[in-house]
Amino acid sequence: MSILEKINASTVCTPLKSTEKPAVVRELVMILKEAGLVRNLDAACLAVNNREQLGSTGLGDEIAIPHAKTDTVDSVAIAVGIAPSGINFDSLDGKPVKIFFLILANPEYASAHIEALSEIAKLTRNKSFCQSLIAAKNNAELVKLFSVEKN
Repeated sequence: MSILEKINASTVCTPLKSTEKPAVVRELVMILKEAGLVRNLDAACLAVNNREQLGSTGLGDEIAIPHAKTDTVDSVAIAVGIAPSGINFDSLDGKPVKIFFLILANPEYASAHIEALSEIAKLTRNKSFCQSLIAAKNNAELVKLFSVEKN
């Protein structure tokens, strides 16, 4: 499974409307709910927020990968959100986050969850790709960046 195959116009958002950590999590989960990938919005948000209590998924370099295992999804669901101005997400480097990859995985898909985390880590090592994501003007442009990266 490639995460790039799971990213489409219904699973991305630029710019995010939220400006605070809990609201960002909710907005990203809502994207997946509206795409028909999450059965229970509140349970999925709770799972992500509980995971955040263990340690921030704000990795630094303007990137966060909030994630959780939850039975509110059938397999693995991924949303991408961009906040060009940055949002405080308790990142390891103390800087605001601009690129969010939310991953929700059914517990039966733990290995796919790990693969998705690994693939995102690989993608985000490309700083020019990350800058292009931040500069994307709309959702269609964002999706196009991922489809170019896939090829």
